[in-house]
Amino acid sequence: MRKILAMATLAGSMAVTGLALAPAAQAQAATQTTTAATTAVKWGKFFSSDHKAYTFGHTFKQGDYLYTKWYGVDKTGGKKGWVWFEYYQNGGWHKFNRAWDGKVVSSWKGKGIKKIYTFTCWAGKFDNCGKKYRIY
Repeated sequence: MRKILAMATLAGSMAVTGLALAPAAQAQAATQTTTAATTAVKWGKFFSSDHKAYTFGHTFKQGDYLYTKWYGVDKTGGKKGWVWFEYYQNGGWHKFNRAWDGKVVSSWKGKGIKKIYTFTCWAGKFDNCGKKYRIY
């Protein structure tokens, strides 16, 4: 008889615990779904081949637009760092670059972008370029 009462007590406590956790589990699932709608991807530090400049940042999608905020750091003065972005949009590849001297923060957005790659150069648009990385 004691075994039956012990099992009933244990089963009852498990049921109560399960009921108490159910709303918390539902709230957690809703947070994950909301987060998935605007997922931010952090990337970098991506160095030039000589390690004198680097970029880092984050990319996120909201609606039809893809936003990229990037930071550039040029460790030595006198020459510029360059960041390149290559992206696939509307059935074709496009690319652009931005130069800076010292430190910079900038951003851009595009509609209908499927893929983005980036790399960093130093002392010229095509000089001392580092590896190319996919950031989205």
